[in-house]
Amino acid sequence: MNTFFDIVAKELNLKKNQVENTMKLLDEGATVPFVARYRKEQTGNLDETQIRDVTDRINYLRNLEKRKEEVLKLIDEQGKLTPELKAGIAKAVKLQEVEDIYLPYKKKRKTKADIAKEQGLEPLAEYIKGEKSTPEGIKTEAERYVTEEVADVEAAIEGAYLILAQEISEVALYREKIRENMTKRGVLEVKATKKAKELDEKQVYSDYYEHTEEVSKMPSHRVLAVNRGEKEKVLNVSVKLDNITRIMIQNIILKDYPNAKLKEIYLEVIGDALDRLILPSIEREVRNLLTEKAEVEAILAFKKNLKNLLLQPPLEGKSVLGLDPAYRTGCKTVVVDGDGFFQTDDVLFLVEGMHKEGQLKAAEKKIKELVDKYEIDLIAIGNGTASRETESFVAKIIPNLNRKVHYLIVNEAGASVYSASPLAKEEFPSLDVTARGAISIARRIQDPLAELVKIDPKSIGVGMYQHDVNQKKLDTSLDEVIEDVVNSVGINANTASYVLLSHVSGIKKNIAKNIVEYRKENGNFKTRKELLKVKGLGAKAYEQMAGFIVIPGGAHPLENTTIHPESYGIASEILESKGYSLKEYEVKLDEIRKALASFDYKKFANENNYGEATTKDIYEALIRDRRDPRDELDKPMLKSDILKLSDLKPGMELEGTVRNVVNFGAFIDIGLKNDALLHISEMSKRRITDPTEVLSVGDIIKVRVKDIDVKRSRVGLTKKEK
Repeated sequence: MNTFFDIVAKELNLKKNQVENTMKLLDEGATVPFVARYRKEQTGNLDETQIRDVTDRINYLRNLEKRKEEVLKLIDEQGKLTPELKAGIAKAVKLQEVEDIYLPYKKKRKTKADIAKEQGLEPLAEYIKGEKSTPEGIKTEAERYVTEEVADVEAAIEGAYLILAQEISEVALYREKIRENMTKRGVLEVKATKKAKELDEKQVYSDYYEHTEEVSKMPSHRVLAVNRGEKEKVLNVSVKLDNITRIMIQNIILKDYPNAKLKEIYLEVIGDALDRLILPSIEREVRNLLTEKAEVEAILAFKKNLKNLLLQPPLEGKSVLGLDPAYRTGCKTVVVDGDGFFQTDDVLFLVEGMHKEGQLKAAEKKIKELVDKYEIDLIAIGNGTASRETESFVAKIIPNLNRKVHYLIVNEAGASVYSASPLAKEEFPSLDVTARGAISIARRIQDPLAELVKIDPKSIGVGMYQHDVNQKKLDTSLDEVIEDVVNSVGINANTASYVLLSHVSGIKKNIAKNIVEYRKENGNFKTRKELLKVKGLGAKAYEQMAGFIVIPGGAHPLENTTIHPESYGIASEILESKGYSLKEYEVKLDEIRKALASFDYKKFANENNYGEATTKDIYEALIRDRRDPRDELDKPMLKSDILKLSDLKPGMELEGTVRNVVNFGAFIDIGLKNDALLHISEMSKRRITDPTEVLSVGDIIKVRVKDIDVKRSRVGLTKKEK
């Protein structure tokens, strides 16, 4: 008999031992990043995505097995477990198959058919199924069942029909066939409700007021849009089968009722079973399947966007003037130094046409003073209300400053969420929410990852329909992204916040807080091993996290590398093979790296019985500086002037930053108040099916203006060659 490991290995095209070893490590408490980086020999070099795929499938099969055992027990307790039922449940490969088999035995609300059974009409239903029954014979037979509870022959026959209809609705084979046909051939029909005009004033759902689409061809964003419209009671949604498919299904069921004399009766019962019992139930299931598929795609797009956003390169060491724009209440202004420490805050009134001339001059003077005093390198402007007016003001005064300063527009999504959070209050107890929000905007330029991990991923503006998908699945998926990104970067034990540390492999929130407290009380960590002195941090947690924590300038020469402490011995042996010691590594770094150029890691691994993949990783860490993956990506686009809608003309070439990538295209910041849309059909002359394959959040791209809708302030872009 195939084990779960055999099944998953075959499904994912892996070897059985890869699956078995991976699950053994995870079941023993290892984290996905740790297994992916430091246990490559056991897993056969599986990456994080593959490891999670293995975990998901194994967990599904474990849950399936558990449910099978529960169902077998429940049916057996009713005294109805037969060898056929047992074999059918054992053979099932999906949870839905098990539930279909269990349906007739499931405790449910009493139905009309159940009442008919209690009235003793089940034998009459069996008679109607008989090969020798006739319409006249049914009436004669029904007379035997007339009682005080069954008023007459018609009532007896009706009760028998209800029993037959329920039997039909509970046959697993029929349900599976209908589900399959509704998924492949069903049509989703959407119509406006009577209250649509009243509830949908902005006509958000107007495209769906009279909409039909094949279930199998409906893209995820339309599924989620329709679902939301239905939830808001603007749309009525249903799934229908065409007549040909319905007749085909009726004929499939009719084959099990071969008495030709009763064909019309059987068709009537089958029709009742379909319309009243099966189709509404299957419709819900198909809608759920559609939604689940759409959610998977939406979450996948969100994950890709979040990963790219978190991986945006930091502009380290830059002093930043952060501006959180507003009209009436003024622009909240903060200064954050090159190390990310808050210096000062103020409120400036700088919107031309709204604020007085004296206020505008005072704002200009204040900005000049702050730039000089704090040696400002960058001005970060939030992209919310009054953003473009603030940008206009900044662009005008930049040429008159005593220092060369650039500005950039920052996506401020989530800044207000952070500013009101317990964490923000803890970081800046004496500041109000507006100042905290402006600090968040400024710090996002210096280190996007360190700042954005403080905010609920659903609030940072890179998803679509994030509040409409399964929240538990979304949260789990986004946590995985953050975990992967944080652990790929390498976190400085002496500068990271506890929030950032809490995403490091093996570190829980309470331990992360203890690390920061230890740092405050004892000063900076000198070695990774010193982390073991932190309250609550045991050997297992240390094993899982040590390689992902770095200590630049630490007492041990390998503390700022990706080499795990458990492999320091192997690193030392590699150096000794070339005549050097670990103590000499930092002193004679260039000389040692030249000497290691001729090192054969495969031969060394084989001779010393070390894992080849692990040896390669250690060797590469010795010959190269630790690389932050963010260094390879485009830096944020800095600006010194402003663009207006009136400046644009079709065909004009522009440079922009990708702010969000969705199923139907991408939203590009080209410097206008609203992001412009680059539709999927305009991304290339070749057909693009997934925008995330060609664009990522944070990309700096060249585009051309395709069309301009001045009335709605909308701009369409293209990347197609002329």
